[in-house]
Amino acid sequence: MAASVVLSERGCLELSGAERGARRRVRELLFSLPGAALGAGAAVRYADSAGGCWYQESAQLGSVTRNRFIHWATSGDTLELVEESLDINLLNNAVNFKFQNCSLLPGGVHIFETLHHVVILILTNQTAHRLLLPHPARMYRSNLITDSQMQSIFTDVGKVHFRDPSNYCVIPLLPGLAANSTASAAWLSSDGGALFALPSASGGIFILTLPPHDAHGIASTSVVELKQSSVMQRLLTGWMPTAIRGDQSPSDLPVSLSVHCREHDALLFVLYQDHKLRMWSYKDQMCLMVADMLEYVPVNKDLRLAAGTGHKLQLAYSETLGLYIGVYLHAPKQGQFCVFQLVSTESHRYSLDHISSLFTSQETLIDFALTTAEIWALWYDDENQTTVKYINFEHNVAGQWNQVSVQPLPAEEVDIRDDQDPRETFMEAIFMPGQFTNAALHKALQIFSQGAERLIDLSWDELKKEITIAVENEFQGNVTEYEFSQEEFRQLQIEFWSKFYAYCLQYQEELSRPLALLLNHCSNMVCLLKKGYLSYLAPCSLMDHLYLLPDEQLINEVESTALEESEFSHDLVSLVQCLRLIGESVSVEMALTMEMACCHLQSPERAAEQILKDLIANDTENLMEDIHSKLQEIKNPINAIGVLIREMDYETDMEMERGFNIAQPLNVRMHLSQLYGSSTTVNMVCRCVHKVSMTRFLICRDLLILQQLLLRLGDAVILGGSQLFHTQQNLLHRTSLLILSYYLIRWASQRLASDVPIDELESNLQHLSVLKLTDSTAVTPLKLVSSPQTIVELFFQEVARKHTISQLFPPNAALNDAGLSWPQMFSAISSYLLQFLWPSNPGFLFPECLMGACQYTQLQEYIRMLEPCHVNVGSCRFMMGRCYLVMGEGHKALDCFCEAASEVGKEEFLDRLIKSEEVEMASTPRLQYYDKVLRLLDTMRLPELIIRLASLAITEAADDWRSQATLRTCIFKHHLDLGHNSQAYEALTHNPDSSRQLDCLRQLVVVLCERSQLQDLVEFPYVNLHNEVVGIIEYRARAVDLMTHNYYELLYAFHIYRHNYRKAGTVMFEYGMRLGREVRTLPGLQKQANCYLAAINCLRLIRPEYAWIVQPASGAVYERPGASPKRSHDGECAATPTGSQVEILELQDLERECMLARIRLTLAQHDPSTAAITGNSSPMELVALLVQAGLFDTAISLCQTYNLSLRPVFEGLTFKCIKLQFGGEAALTEAWDWLATNQLPSVITTKETSATDEAWRLLSSYLDRYKSQNCPYHRCVINKLLSHGVPLPNWLINSYKKVDAAELLRLYLNYDLLDEAVDLVLEYVDALLGKGHDYFGIEFPLSATTPIVWLPYSAIDQLLQALGENTNNRYKAELYQKVHDKLKVYQQQVDVATRDRLYRRN
Repeated sequence: MAASVVLSERGCLELSGAERGARRRVRELLFSLPGAALGAGAAVRYADSAGGCWYQESAQLGSVTRNRFIHWATSGDTLELVEESLDINLLNNAVNFKFQNCSLLPGGVHIFETLHHVVILILTNQTAHRLLLPHPARMYRSNLITDSQMQSIFTDVGKVHFRDPSNYCVIPLLPGLAANSTASAAWLSSDGGALFALPSASGGIFILTLPPHDAHGIASTSVVELKQSSVMQRLLTGWMPTAIRGDQSPSDLPVSLSVHCREHDALLFVLYQDHKLRMWSYKDQMCLMVADMLEYVPVNKDLRLAAGTGHKLQLAYSETLGLYIGVYLHAPKQGQFCVFQLVSTESHRYSLDHISSLFTSQETLIDFALTTAEIWALWYDDENQTTVKYINFEHNVAGQWNQVSVQPLPAEEVDIRDDQDPRETFMEAIFMPGQFTNAALHKALQIFSQGAERLIDLSWDELKKEITIAVENEFQGNVTEYEFSQEEFRQLQIEFWSKFYAYCLQYQEELSRPLALLLNHCSNMVCLLKKGYLSYLAPCSLMDHLYLLPDEQLINEVESTALEESEFSHDLVSLVQCLRLIGESVSVEMALTMEMACCHLQSPERAAEQILKDLIANDTENLMEDIHSKLQEIKNPINAIGVLIREMDYETDMEMERGFNIAQPLNVRMHLSQLYGSSTTVNMVCRCVHKVSMTRFLICRDLLILQQLLLRLGDAVILGGSQLFHTQQNLLHRTSLLILSYYLIRWASQRLASDVPIDELESNLQHLSVLKLTDSTAVTPLKLVSSPQTIVELFFQEVARKHTISQLFPPNAALNDAGLSWPQMFSAISSYLLQFLWPSNPGFLFPECLMGACQYTQLQEYIRMLEPCHVNVGSCRFMMGRCYLVMGEGHKALDCFCEAASEVGKEEFLDRLIKSEEVEMASTPRLQYYDKVLRLLDTMRLPELIIRLASLAITEAADDWRSQATLRTCIFKHHLDLGHNSQAYEALTHNPDSSRQLDCLRQLVVVLCERSQLQDLVEFPYVNLHNEVVGIIEYRARAVDLMTHNYYELLYAFHIYRHNYRKAGTVMFEYGMRLGREVRTLPGLQKQANCYLAAINCLRLIRPEYAWIVQPASGAVYERPGASPKRSHDGECAATPTGSQVEILELQDLERECMLARIRLTLAQHDPSTAAITGNSSPMELVALLVQAGLFDTAISLCQTYNLSLRPVFEGLTFKCIKLQFGGEAALTEAWDWLATNQLPSVITTKETSATDEAWRLLSSYLDRYKSQNCPYHRCVINKLLSHGVPLPNWLINSYKKVDAAELLRLYLNYDLLDEAVDLVLEYVDALLGKGHDYFGIEFPLSATTPIVWLPYSAIDQLLQALGENTNNRYKAELYQKVHDKLKVYQQQVDVATRDRLYRRN
């Protein structure tokens, strides 16, 4: 940390509080008096003024008004009121009041705080107003400040009864307002009334009183006049005074008024033009004290004759020290401050105790502020330059003022090198943070563009665009020539851009005009109120203070240190003087040499040496002699340089707390959560860091040049040998590191952050979650605010502030009575921020913040410039890798990640990166690091980089098989994703973990199948993994949809490739079986038939004795190895089903199954509706389906193959013949379809045939073709015909007569066809007797020499019985007689034949 032991803080810097974003939206309210316009006084315009008020508890940590204040500015008839906070961003915090036909009195705004309200009293040249606003403590539910944004007290200002007659009054014409004085004062009475003290036109002062705001009834405004005589009289009523007259000289006109309220009285301190200070009591309405200020002026003769119009008066009150009165007495070319303490006696007599008189040579005092110890003064010097000084009048015996380093105006000209583009250079100069305010740029743009309305309230980026367009348009509109050289074009560009830059300078200077000082007596914070914005005065170190002082002030510092302090301090001041001499002599080109050296990471020492050479070569003003003489005054230059370096070095080994300490009470943490968190404070702190870094960069540059000069001077001048060596080896190197460090911080404090799209933020958050950094110090990824931020502001706002506050308020600190001291707090905050930013410190918060906020371009630049510091090398390489990843340069990123691995375990950020519970490779820190990087690459989908990094990590995990298994699995996965199948297989085979190997193998099978890369899958050797591969494919085959995935075919190819034909046949047979059960579609049947054919082909390739397979179990459940057991409904493990008897299938069995499959396919092709029911049907069922479809040839073939009866075929065909015979045209048309599928007998060409005839012919052909014993098929056909009442065709009767006439007779009888039965019996008997025996298939008729013949007597008896039952029926009786007679004849012939046979036998 900076060595502040030697160099105390005694200087101040001015830090601009102007926002860079769009201008604050200000609401406007108009006030105009009712009735006619006022008189001539309305035309008066006073000078602009400003002021403000801090809340009473603004320095209390636990207050809702902590670090909160109101400031105002007047200009003509307009009053702007703004509420500011250093902790939170206030919403709706600005309002403009416009008082029509009135002019605001300078300093005529007075702000007071009551328990419930904030009261603002306003004075114009014609009216007095009261504005009543709610107190912040009454606006919010809690005093805890936990939100980053809150509503201002001006949020509802439009609802305030500002125009209510009770809240304003008109200044009466009598006594009237003095024309030559603008002094005023105001205060609140104890009952809530508002009182205004104004200079009277008749001399003295008069007081207006507004009744309390909550007064009931109509309360009139009263006027009291205070005059130099001791007699007072009130005005009785209304505006008509009855003042006691007294002689009053115009020189007694008040020039400055101040009020001090005590108990129930108000003491008015009035400084008159006659140089006298009078104290009036408002309660007693009398003058209590008169003091002549000229008594304290050494030479007052000329001053007594002149009117004291430039005098000023301020009061400061302390409960312990009492009331202090500060009086500034103005005289030409001379000014004097007198500080008094008010002393009262027991008899209520008052006097002034003179404390101090301070003299100044400044010409114009704008404002001053008084405390009980200090005076702060704001001046305009002879050149109209702002000067701010302060002095402690109690301890400063010499009367030496301390000067504040005010914010300089931007450079009057922009230096443009030949290698720079004019537009880019001017834009960079205009929009450099801290250069120009937004309001100045808006105003310059409006004037430059002739006041276009569309240019109002532009954002920072919009403003850049509009300025570029405006200058380019002006350039094009004024160029008349169309052709000119490049140099002419460049000069024209410079001309127009310089014109616009001049406008910016003009309005920036106007807006920077100071108006007043605002001092917080509680926290000692000082603000500088300017016309266009607010700036803050912050403490700085003595070293910076001395280097920034003007020359004459530096001489005074040298003299004072020589008088007051030690020799060492004198050495230090003299050393700074030497640096100042060098700095003033360094030209722009020389300065650029050092800038370029730091930018390109070249040696600053060599650059300093070159600058020294140039200084010596161009030394026309005896610079070296002056420096040499100053060096002679330094008794110990080495020690002075060492102290200076230690003062500027912020390197520390202290580990900073990461965030708020959980040990602190909750309410304390909540109070601290938003402390100094507003954008105003963020800007201020970061501008201070920029100012410090810029100043110290120059100091280090000049110090390097001075050290190079000391080396040149050598021993002969001031250095001994050892001192020279020490300077060269140590101090010079340390100074070089310092200048590089401050250059880097200066760059960061000026580098704007980029706006980040929301999708990129979300993606970054995902990457941080992979790295387990979302809960770390990285910035919570949020959309950046609308106004542009530098990356240092972003860092302080999101990260550094919280860490700084935790350092400032440790857990054991007492906070209840703690008052916030702004100088101490600001010094500590800026110091801690510099430590966080210091490149050589081990902390890595800043780069981590940039990574979390997606500021990758800025992060790359930062890491590049961080290289000379050689700190956090591994963390920087990791961050650079993250940047390269985002930029799409993955191979560079991988190189960076690999370089960072060597630093794991040595750096805090990398250690935090690997500390995680969910790390698979936990053997060594480096493997944990690799695991995190692999996860990051996996999230960003970069498989090639993952493979490279994992391959590298394997070498680190040589003795750790678990880590090797993880890495091999990772390599396998991403090779597989990339389609590198061979490399994936190789990674799989080298995996030492069998379970992971099996998982990878399973994934390989699945992925290659999905990609249809089956050749690779089949041809891999699978050494020692053959059974596992088969098991995986079998499981997948049995677990997935058959028609979507082809795992069975893969397995078939797998076995065929290895010549294992029996297993291949088994696979295809199982495939076909499952297809029949599960895929009952036409494609499924086609595939089933092909499967069976493939299975048959496999078995035919095997020797016959081995051509068999084991039939797969039908409907079996195939369990995956390692799967959880199946449980029954009561939760118990279900018993494993016992295996059934193994069934062996030979080639013939497969052929039959194949035939069955082909028949199913044929049927489905003929009738697709049957596909769903044929897939797993039995042969018997399939026959019925074939018959139904008319595929009789196929059905007969199936019956013959499986030895089934043909009866269903003949019955089905018979039924179709019946349908055709009695059906319509539709049936006949349909019949041709199924007839065509069967092989018909010979075609008849002699006559036209019909479908019915063809069907009968088909039936006849089948009966002829498929004969069997007893001809059951004839019988079933006849039975079917007769059952449907269809007459038997002659060909069928004749056919059956030859086969079984007796059965035909029985069928006739069964269906009660007696006529046909009688005819059959008669024909049959005749045939037996030799008449037409060929028609019945009888070879030999009845004869004694032929074989025995027979008659179906049982059937004939049944026929006779049926005919004889109804004797009344003549027809049946005749039939009966015919049969009876025929039988009689037959029996006679039988008798004759029998006798002949017996005769022959004998």
